[in-house]
Parts: sequence; structure tokens; C-alpha cells
Amino acid sequence: MADNSGVIRIAFAGAVLYREDASSKFREVLSLAPDETFVPRAFTPDNKHVYAYSNIGRNTIAIVEFDLAAGEEIRTLFEHPTYDTFGDDERDHFYYSPSKQRLLYALYTGERRELHFFDDETERLHASIRRQLGDYEIEFGPASDDFSKIIVEASSDRMPGAQYLYDAASGELQLLNKLAPWLKEDELAVMEPIEFQARDGLTIHGYLTLPVGREPKHLPVVVQPHAGPEWRNSWGYDAKAQLLANRGYAVLHVNFRGSEGYGKAFHRAGFKQWGLKIQDDITDGVRWLIDRGIADPERIAILGWSFGGYATLAGVTFTPELYACGVDLWGFSNLFTLYEGFPAYWKPYLEEIYHRWGDPVADRQQMYDTSPVFFVERIRAPLFIAQGENDSRVRRSQSEQLIEELEKHGKEYEYMLIKGEGHAFSDERKTIELMSRIEAFLDKHMGSEPS
Repeated sequence: MADNSGVIRIAFAGAVLYREDASSKFREVLSLAPDETFVPRAFTPDNKHVYAYSNIGRNTIAIVEFDLAAGEEIRTLFEHPTYDTFGDDERDHFYYSPSKQRLLYALYTGERRELHFFDDETERLHASIRRQLGDYEIEFGPASDDFSKIIVEASSDRMPGAQYLYDAASGELQLLNKLAPWLKEDELAVMEPIEFQARDGLTIHGYLTLPVGREPKHLPVVVQPHAGPEWRNSWGYDAKAQLLANRGYAVLHVNFRGSEGYGKAFHRAGFKQWGLKIQDDITDGVRWLIDRGIADPERIAILGWSFGGYATLAGVTFTPELYACGVDLWGFSNLFTLYEGFPAYWKPYLEEIYHRWGDPVADRQQMYDTSPVFFVERIRAPLFIAQGENDSRVRRSQSEQLIEELEKHGKEYEYMLIKGEGHAFSDERKTIELMSRIEAFLDKHMGSEPS
């Protein structure tokens, strides 16, 4: 990373390396623990310190001014007590203006996307834009050095995105592009932030999307555990949730323990909890909906991909009474063969993986007990299983092992092998085909109307 004069001063090699100037040698100044974050983003105007994301010595990731030469934090610029100011979501960032030589704003993920302003002028400019556009998530894109011309991006849970050119002198907004302009916002479903208490008292956050025009009582529900497992769900446009809500289903997203964005303690609470407390959080979210009369307890499905696919299999296996059906999209059924099939580029991270997810030797019994493939006889609900033919992350053998056991125990299932695709799809036509199959499967086993 270069300073304001273009001199490379910071490097990363499993630790943070730093040098005083172009003629000095790099030296290690910070060695981070597995769940510590330190990400420098800009040098201060005098090139002596850096503005950085850091959770060193604190629970949530804050924006700080840091003296790398001394290896110490100078001051906290912004910190939220509940939410990290930075996550894997690439939209989380703070903006330093080289022309103005100061921080202007920080964008982070709370219940929704939130802005914190360091600069009064930028805050007034943003307020002017919001008055014109309304209650959207409004983000600054590329801008001229003096911020007189700005690309503004707007989005919401019912609008996937639009870009405008803002002229600060005139205050005018010119629409440049709108994604999916054929979608009508008043026909789409609202995504509401929720929170509930897990059985051990931990506060769990999530989102609930309800079908338009339906009273929120006794609804069929599709639970969507997120992938990762250390990612998180965020408020915003979700095509799959909108499809399901349009068909009459409520959609529940749970940011179970271990999800990013809620600080180190919440993250650590998910370590080695696959199929255990993580699954309990998902179950407790479903129970929360049932207790409030929102969910029809006889018509609840669970649907997820990657780790979410594993959570689907764990759900129908370890809480078989809860689900009417399950949709496993390239999820893993056997934790041992998952580890054996890790792609080569994961090898440098194995020590951290063992620390966070489980050690296949030291935690062997737990990994066996939480691998659904060994307990298929418990499954009661029909399963839909989809697998990318060329998936290098969750290999085809995961679904093949599962199907062999389902056949052995006479369980009901459907299988879809997606030719030519890996862990993520590149062909939109195949996504449409997959979602059409899922829609038919859910309708067959649950339906959006009571039987």
C-alpha cells in the first residue's frame, strides 16, 4: 500500500509489514490472531499514520487512526457498539478524499446500510440527494475530486439498483441506469429486520420477507440459512426471496452465531458449532415465527446453498419434526469428505479452518455426530438436491453419498445435476431452470395455500 506520495510503505505477508520511507527495510509491526482484523485504507495527510479498520483490543471493528511505526492506536474515529464497521461485503468502506485531505464518510452494515459522516458538507450533500430520491439506500460512487459531480447509487429491498449523476452546483439528479426497470416496487415484498432471543439468551438478528397482500398469520415459510458460514444476510433486494414471496411464502433469513458483522464475541460463539448451536439459532428463529402465529407449523421448508445446504440437511436430519421439505443446493453432507476435498488454494488456511470449524482428528466424534449423511434414517421430509457438476469446493461426491443413503433408507428425494456449472452459476438460463424446479417442488410438498 502506497502513502500519499506514492511510496510503498505497507505490505502483507501473514502479518502487517511497514517501513518509514522508500530507503528503509520492511519490518513486521502487527501479527494478527485468527479473529482479529486490521485493514489500513489511507494514510493521514502528513503520511505519519494510517486510517484503518481494526478490532484489536475491542469487540467490534472500528475505524481508527493508527501509528504503525509505534504499533499503537492513536484514536478511535468511529465505532458502533453492536455492528462492525467493516465486513466481507465489498460495499462496506470509508472514503478519504485526497483533494480535501480528510475523511468524508463511512458506509457500514447495521440492520440496513448506514452512513456515518466525518464531514458536514458531505452530510448536507447526502441529505439533499435523499430529499429527492426518498427512502432508499443511497451510496456515493465515483466522484470528481471536488465532489461537484458524483455518481449516486440507490437501492432498496424492492428495487435492485439505479445510478444517477448528481450535479452539486444545480442540485439536479440525472437518471443514468436502472436495473430491472420492468419490476414494480409496489408489487414486491418488504424485507423487515427482526431480532429474537436464542435459547441460551444470545440476541440473534435476521430479516423477514412477507408476501404482499397476505395477512401475516399461519403462512407457509421458507427458511434460508446463509452460506459461508461466516457471511451474513443484509437488507436489500433479494431475487430468491422476492420470487418465493410472490408465490405466497414468507421468507426467514437468520444471522446465526458466527455470522460476520456483529463483533468478535458473536463470531467466536459460532466456532465449531456446525449442526449444534448454529443450527439451534435457525430452529429458534422458526419457533419464534410459530409462537407469533406467523408461520403455519405444518408448512415450513428449509432451503440453502453451500453451508446453507448443509444447514438444510442438518435441519431435516436433526429436527425432522420441524420441516415439511428441504432444498439442498450444493451443500455438504459429510464433513470428513468435505475437508478431504478442499481445493488447493485453501491449504494455507487449514490451521485457521480447524480452529474455527473443527479439527478432523481432535474433533472427530463431533464431526461424525454433525454429519447428516450418517443419520439419514431420521429424515422424514422430502428433499430436493442440486449439485454443480464441476464444483471444486463442495464436490459431487457429497450429494452422491447422500443419495446412496437416501436410497438405502427409502427416503423421498429429487436430484438435479447442473451440467457445466461449479459452486456458482454462470448461465442465467440454468438458474431459471433450477428455480422453476424448486418452485414446483415447494408447491408439491407445501403449497402457498392451506390444504
